[in-house]
Amino acid sequence: MAEKTIMLGDGRSPPPPIPSVLEQPTGVLGDALGRPLHDLRISVTDRCNFRCVYCMPKEVFDKDYAYLPHSSLLSFEEITRVARLFVAHGVEKIRLTGGEPLLRKHLESLVEMLAGLRTPAGRKPDLTLTTNGSLLARKARSLRDAGLDRVTVSLDALDDATFKRMNDVDFAVADVLAGIEAAHAAGLGPIKVNMVVKGGMNDQEILPMARHFKGSPAILRFIEYMDVGASNGWNLDEVIPSSEVVRRIGAEMPLVALPANYSGETAARWRYADGVGEIGLISSVTQAFCQDCSRARLSTEGKLFTCLFATGGHDLRALLREGRTDAEVSSAIAQLWRVRADRYSETRTINTSGLQRGARKVEMSYIGG
Repeated sequence: MAEKTIMLGDGRSPPPPIPSVLEQPTGVLGDALGRPLHDLRISVTDRCNFRCVYCMPKEVFDKDYAYLPHSSLLSFEEITRVARLFVAHGVEKIRLTGGEPLLRKHLESLVEMLAGLRTPAGRKPDLTLTTNGSLLARKARSLRDAGLDRVTVSLDALDDATFKRMNDVDFAVADVLAGIEAAHAAGLGPIKVNMVVKGGMNDQEILPMARHFKGSPAILRFIEYMDVGASNGWNLDEVIPSSEVVRRIGAEMPLVALPANYSGETAARWRYADGVGEIGLISSVTQAFCQDCSRARLSTEGKLFTCLFATGGHDLRALLREGRTDAEVSSAIAQLWRVRADRYSETRTINTSGLQRGARKVEMSYIGG
């Protein structure tokens, strides 16, 4: 069987140019649409032990799939160096993703290194991690001790049979719930639980999930099934709009809209009318939030992506490994962000199949959600 590779779109792209005039970071950096650089999401591995149907379907990511060799991955030192440059440009939140980030060996060492960074105002960046929860029970305490602030856990159903159909590796709900409990006990909160809602597969779990997490220390967030990459067979008919999620929950447990915690927050917030907890709705298909997007993404092998739906990245690893100075890399990052004009979710058409064929979007497992 021929090897399959992640669809990067740009292949082996050249490194970004170094500006002729280098600049010192000011802590504030805006793109072409005036959006500030505030969040950096770092994928630390392209591997995952789940085969979720909306992210790494088994028919694509099978036993013959060719993952990136270790030498292609950014080292912890390289990740920390790039993160430090982003923090100097205004990044205040760093999220570690994957694949499944807890599969990266000695991840606590990276967390400790990143926890030592400081913003221009002298604050520690908010350091978070997204995980499928499979290894969280055994890792939560050591991650917290290393300096991790919070975790977001993916859980797409409470019913075991439904969840196992979603993760496609026979992993039980109880083990994810044990990881969430361990994270809470370790102080990794507030914990967020993300449920991707795919019509006809797990939308019947909306109410059971809401009932379970209502009044718990975790904030449940519902995510519309997104057209990320080209391997998940996305179909608009399988998208359950966030408005429908609110309608279903509100019919049993009345909801009241809440204001955003900060500009650029991806989730619309709702609290239960009885005051016992809240939920979040991430509506990237039906209610695009591109106008406030402040996120940059660093891939496992060191490419900078300025949009989750990008077709190509910018090779920062090449700059690091050819010996460029911090000032040169920092200036290249600033130049890339200033020309950023991505707003895919606002401009997508109803039928995106043509876009997927003509311009292959990068896979979520490569740059993280």
